Amino acid sequence: MKKLKVAVIGNGSIAKYRHIPEYASREDVEFVAFCDFTIELAEANVEQFGGKAYTSYEELLANEEVDVVSVCTQNADHAKVSIAAAKAGAHVLCEKPMATSIEEAEAMIQAAADNNVQLMIGHNQRLMPPHVKAKEVLASGRLGKVLTFKTTFGHGGPDAWSVQGDTSWFFDKSKAFVGAMGDLGVHKIDLIRWLFDQEVSEVAAFVETLDKQGDVDDNATCLLRMQGGAIGTMAASWTYYKGEDNTTSVYCEHGVLEIKDNADEQVVVRLTDGTVERYAVGAIATNEEGGQTSSGVIDAFLDGIKNGTKPVITGEEGMKSLNVVLAALESAKTSAFVKVN
Repeated sequence: MKKLKVAVIGNGSIAKYRHIPEYASREDVEFVAFCDFTIELAEANVEQFGGKAYTSYEELLANEEVDVVSVCTQNADHAKVSIAAAKAGAHVLCEKPMATSIEEAEAMIQAAADNNVQLMIGHNQRLMPPHVKAKEVLASGRLGKVLTFKTTFGHGGPDAWSVQGDTSWFFDKSKAFVGAMGDLGVHKIDLIRWLFDQEVSEVAAFVETLDKQGDVDDNATCLLRMQGGAIGTMAASWTYYKGEDNTTSVYCEHGVLEIKDNADEQVVVRLTDGTVERYAVGAIATNEEGGQTSSGVIDAFLDGIKNGTKPVITGEEGMKSLNVVLAALESAKTSAFVKVN
């Protein structure tokens, strides 16, 4: 069996805890290269997994035969690295937010199409077992029309998780583009779009820095209107200092759907007729100790390549979620409701 040759560009925490171990768990891939501005990070991965260490992605792509690239760089570099990888003939898995503008996102999508390679965006919330079960429940119709919702995603911030700590690029707008809104908020926006199978039509947002040092937001709270008429709130935070919160409640005509980060039950359905359904389907992966369960992203990406099927989270889907983030930033800047184009 021919193994897929993998390069991981950007060797920070998302690569360390998600991409690299999930690739390593598969027998159908081999690492050929690791790349990071900090050569020691790349060299440490080479020592453990093989391949060659680089500080230049251009040099890596020019010198190595690569089938698959994971783009785990600072956000500002997602587009240029993804486009270069696609032009080198590699399938691309890019972390979120996929780009810093719609123009960049469109260029990434075009590069993948022009070079006949796949582009997948790492919106892992769609693949978490509780969210998969929740979508199944909503699709069944027994809860009726979605009326309102609330969803949140927060933790103590990149200073507690990033390999660079409080000096991380996450806090530098020139490298990160956006803070908690782009790190966590875009995940929940993507989740809501996918859960309801609807687009966001309008957004109002506070996107602010309340406690962290840096020039990006550490908290964002958004009011979202969906195309189907439902309204709800999305909160993203880097100041949940007592632990991670990744929960969602959906209020419908015939009851409520609750998605919990609970060890015993993760999805609860409470119907207006008094019926209660409880589901233990598997945990939501977290950044906390013991929470590094598989995200499912690497498996979905590689299986799609091998089977020749469309990525489960396409570049177009990533761009639609990015578009809502951009609308939220515009709303916060103008103190106005913003229609999502």
